[in-house]
Amino acid sequence: MATRAGWLREQLLVAFHLYCRMPFGKMHRANPDVIRYAGLIGRTPSALAMKLTNIASLDPAITSTGRKGLEGASSADRAMWEEMQTDWEQFALAVQQAVERVEGQAIELPIAEDVHLGAAENYEGTERFATTKTRVGQAFFRDAVLSAYDYCCCISGLGVPQLLVASHIVPWRSDAKNRLNPRNGLCLSMLHDKAFDLGLICIADNFTVQISPKLMRLDDEFLTSSIIRYSGQRLRTPEKFIPDREFLAFHRDNVFVRT
Repeated sequence: MATRAGWLREQLLVAFHLYCRMPFGKMHRANPDVIRYAGLIGRTPSALAMKLTNIASLDPAITSTGRKGLEGASSADRAMWEEMQTDWEQFALAVQQAVERVEGQAIELPIAEDVHLGAAENYEGTERFATTKTRVGQAFFRDAVLSAYDYCCCISGLGVPQLLVASHIVPWRSDAKNRLNPRNGLCLSMLHDKAFDLGLICIADNFTVQISPKLMRLDDEFLTSSIIRYSGQRLRTPEKFIPDREFLAFHRDNVFVRT
C-alpha cells in the first residue's frame, strides 16, 4: 500500500493563499479555483479542500462557532500558521512568490490609491523591491479582509466589491507589525470606512457599532439613514480572521471622537 506523500512547503503556501483569499463557504472540492490550483500543485481537489479545512481548524474565528469536522491540522500546518502570525509582510510575499511559481508568470497587482509609486523606470532595484512588497501586502490584506466578510460591508451589508474597503482598525502608521494582519481589518463601505478612519464611529467589545456624539448632534437626513441608524447594531461577524479586541480598544482610545 502506497504511503501518502507529505505536503511540500510550496504546496502549503498555495493552500494558505486560497485560505486567505476565499470565503469559508467556498472552500470545497467543486470550487473552480480549488480544482485549478489542485492541478497546479499536483494534488486532487479533494485533498486541497481537506487541507483548507485543516487550516480552518487553526482559526479561532471558525473553531469558536462549534463547527464539527474541523480537525486534522498537521505539524506543518501549525508551523505555517505560526509563521503567518509572526510576520504578515514576509508571509504575504512568500505566498505571492509561490503562486507565481506554480502559475509560471508574475501576477499583476493593483496599485493602492494611497501608495505613491512614481515612475517605475526611475526606481533603483531596492526601491522597486520595496514597491513590490507594498503592493503585494496591500493586495493580500484587502483580499483576506474582504473574503472574511464574504465581500459585504460588516455594518451596512453592502455587497458591491468596488465600493468596499479593507479598513485598518489600528491605523497603518501606528502598528507596522500588524499592518497586514487581517484581524486588524474590517470590511466597510467607502462611507463607513471614512467615518471609522475619522473616529466618527467605533466598534465596542461586544462588536456593536458606536456613533460619536459629534455626529449624533447633527440634524441631517442622509446622515441619519446612512450611519446613525446603525448605532448599537451588532457587526456582521466574519467567518475567519475575527477582529482582535485589543485593536478595537486601541481605536476607541486613540481615534474615536468622544465629544
